[in-house]
Amino acid sequence: MPLSNNDIESELSYAYLHAISAKAGISCKIGDRHDDGTGVDAQVNYRGNTSHAYLKHVQINVQLKATIKDSGNYPNHLTYFLNGKSRFEKLRTKDSDLYKILVVLFLPRNHADWLECSKEELILKNAAYWVCLYGADESFNPSGETIYIPKSHLLTPSELLRITDLAVNKNIPEYVKPNL
Repeated sequence: MPLSNNDIESELSYAYLHAISAKAGISCKIGDRHDDGTGVDAQVNYRGNTSHAYLKHVQINVQLKATIKDSGNYPNHLTYFLNGKSRFEKLRTKDSDLYKILVVLFLPRNHADWLECSKEELILKNAAYWVCLYGADESFNPSGETIYIPKSHLLTPSELLRITDLAVNKNIPEYVKPNL
């Protein structure tokens, strides 16, 4: 039985994170079913030079999502509806020394446009963006929460290296819901 479009979206979000991590020289691994229960789909581990005085290793836990839905029409933010209050609460709660970030891959509406490959190149269409939900207000909506992701948080190899450096210094910016 072939994968559903939702399963394909999920796999492409993993592929995006793995490709970005590999290009940045950062280890990336898929979480297991126990990790998934805590809101962690993948982990990125950086070992190398950082701006911290002595810490040279940092791990970031990642919740991955993908969507073909409209990303909103705001000048500085993309929007994503995160299904389930409990998932939102897991991501906004500081319960560890390890940062948790949400990474959302925004795909074209037409699934035929998601991926192109030839002998010259492999192209995954559109891009992923990240946000840390620490500092977000508690959700009172049982069905989920709309997340506002800064457009400046485009997940690239250099941005992932910047995130790891922010994390090792405990300085990833907390979530601020914009006044729209």
